[in-house]
Amino acid sequence: MWRRPCKPPTRMDPEFQPTQRTWTAKFRDAFLGVALGVRGQSSFRVHLVCAVLVIAAGVWLRVSRVEWCLLTLCIAAVLAAELFNSALERMAKAIDRRHNAELGAALDIASGAVLFTALGASVAGATVFVFRLGVYLQWWTD
Repeated sequence: MWRRPCKPPTRMDPEFQPTQRTWTAKFRDAFLGVALGVRGQSSFRVHLVCAVLVIAAGVWLRVSRVEWCLLTLCIAAVLAAELFNSALERMAKAIDRRHNAELGAALDIASGAVLFTALGASVAGATVFVFRLGVYLQWWTD
């Protein structure tokens, strides 16, 4: 049976209206979120070390501007995925500290997303670096 769609409310309930914040406050909260996401997360630190090594290898192998863009996007994607995973872990702890199969499955899925992001970034980085290493070793030309 066809139902007529509900009329959207003309004004949002004041309880659910977002508060007006300055850009300074928004950026402060974003950087606080990064700090909270990094704190106590050993896997984030591992990815951060890998990012530093990728940057060092990029400088040493003199990657092109386009390759720098690709490497930077890969680094940002992996670190962002790790932060999303950390946020979900904290939220799961806030919702239920006991064993909860559904929350556990959601956390496993988030970990899988980090894994796929890291694998994709590794393939992209290896493609760039194998080519640049070949140029450096004069196996082929640029």
